[in-house]
Amino acid sequence: MTLQSESVAGGGGEETAATPEALLRLDAVEVVYDHVISVLQGVSIAVPEGGIVALLGPNGAGKSTTLKAVSNLLRVERGDITGGQIHFRGERIDKLAPGDLVRRGIIQVMEGRRCFPHLTVHENLLTGSYTRKDGKAAVSADLERVYAHFPALAERRRILAGFISGGEQQMLAIGRALMSRPTMVLLDEPSMGLAPQVVARIFSEVRLLNREEGVTFLLAEQNANVALGVADYGYIMDSGQIALEGTAEELHGNPAVREHYLGLSHAADAASDEGGHAG
Repeated sequence: MTLQSESVAGGGGEETAATPEALLRLDAVEVVYDHVISVLQGVSIAVPEGGIVALLGPNGAGKSTTLKAVSNLLRVERGDITGGQIHFRGERIDKLAPGDLVRRGIIQVMEGRRCFPHLTVHENLLTGSYTRKDGKAAVSADLERVYAHFPALAERRRILAGFISGGEQQMLAIGRALMSRPTMVLLDEPSMGLAPQVVARIFSEVRLLNREEGVTFLLAEQNANVALGVADYGYIMDSGQIALEGTAEELHGNPAVREHYLGLSHAADAASDEGGHAG
């Protein structure tokens, strides 16, 4: 497990042995809102190709802002990257437009799903393919791939998205992202407001998409137990900084980290275990 000062030293301008393996790399990124509100202060993270990396921490820690810095969606909320750099496949991307990032294979699934409520499930999925130029047959094949991952969407393909459940909307948001043929998905708080069984189903598909199709995930999530259950590596954010980092096993197994950063306790574990056996 690594303290923030060590993490920044390893993630900054000096090359390390791990540097060539990083698909996405943030080096000392700083973000300010409304020109005065400092939200991120020197955030450095690395996401290996084919991995699942979790950003953990309480509400307001800076997780969503980190994802929006990568996808360049800060400006719609009066935010700006004021320091540091972001690289994807070795290319600097923090100055690129969101559409350019989608074409390079980076897609974000926003917190709160953000489906188009007056379009059908099928039409919502098709909006995810708007940047593609590989023809209708390839798009149709990917539609069937999404329906195979999320059979509930296939059953509701002609229903307006505003009339399906929250869990189905989260599946739809992920499916829409898959329709862009992404290399990396930035997934923001996918468990928010959903029943535990639905959360388990969604994270099971995240693991499947990663293991079987090679999709890389950067996952911002408050539900640490679930996130660390699928992630390879994790970063704990606190007040706009990386407080700790380590493998999922290290973070989940450290008692101090579990109680003070992840909000977990022995009592919570017992309740979780009982719920799992009951299900």
